[in-house]
Amino acid sequence: MTLALNTAIKLIPASQFTIEQLTAIYNQTRVDYLVPMPMNSTRLAEYISTYDVDLEHSLVALQDGTLLGVAMLGVRQGRAWLTRLGVLPNTRRNGIGETLTRGLIEQAEKLNIYFDMLEVIKDNTPAHRLFLKLGFYEVSELLVLRRPPFNQPPDTVVADAERLDRADALNLVRRDRGTQPWTNQSKSLFNASEVAGLRIMLVDGSRGWMVYQRQKFTLTRFIYKTESGNPADVAYASLSHLHNQYPRLDTHIENIQVTDPHLPAFYKMGYVESFRRIEMWRGTPPASLVGSSK
Repeated sequence: MTLALNTAIKLIPASQFTIEQLTAIYNQTRVDYLVPMPMNSTRLAEYISTYDVDLEHSLVALQDGTLLGVAMLGVRQGRAWLTRLGVLPNTRRNGIGETLTRGLIEQAEKLNIYFDMLEVIKDNTPAHRLFLKLGFYEVSELLVLRRPPFNQPPDTVVADAERLDRADALNLVRRDRGTQPWTNQSKSLFNASEVAGLRIMLVDGSRGWMVYQRQKFTLTRFIYKTESGNPADVAYASLSHLHNQYPRLDTHIENIQVTDPHLPAFYKMGYVESFRRIEMWRGTPPASLVGSSK
């Protein structure tokens, strides 16, 4: 199937390309971005699996035999996610980005999905304006944080700390955490490998939990909740135990809301801000998703 939303630009399903070809297209479109975020084919394949990217309804832009850009569509019950949108630098401002975005919206509607989500890097003004033009509205501002590995682990906060295996950790993220950005939804954790968790109870009775993914060199995909007590105190206790256990791993977490009450703990633990995103929605979340983390 070829979608022709612009007579000069053809949109081809991404499923017609190999992972290696999609990786090459994506990297070419990102070389001059504010935050390039290059990928190799293994990482892109993991991304597609973790975030439920539907390649049949994702798109590659083609004109006169030349590949111009790519855009991917994540699909879950009642919602779609527009992601990995990129256009070759020397072909921008010719309507390709808009054609790809409209194409993804159309693909979602063919699946009877009328609620779309995306994130745009803050200060990426052209993309931000495009999404506003197409009916998206701002929902929240999100942080991407990193903590480089330290030679010495932090002192652990005195607390009752229980390590959780994958099954117990995933059981926690099923609980109501409010509507989450796509990357932090429960489904993203269910799809990820090497997921574990940590329960914390402080001496004053404060308690909470943290779920994370441990990759070979990195800790990532943090989901956490304070059940009682001060969120910053509970988060700091959790982080102190986690980084004491994995002192030499880099840490990268994304899409933490700027209003999150746990944030002071991350800064105290040595996390630094890499960049910010603006979360945007188009349409109204279905009733089944309101307040849901799935």
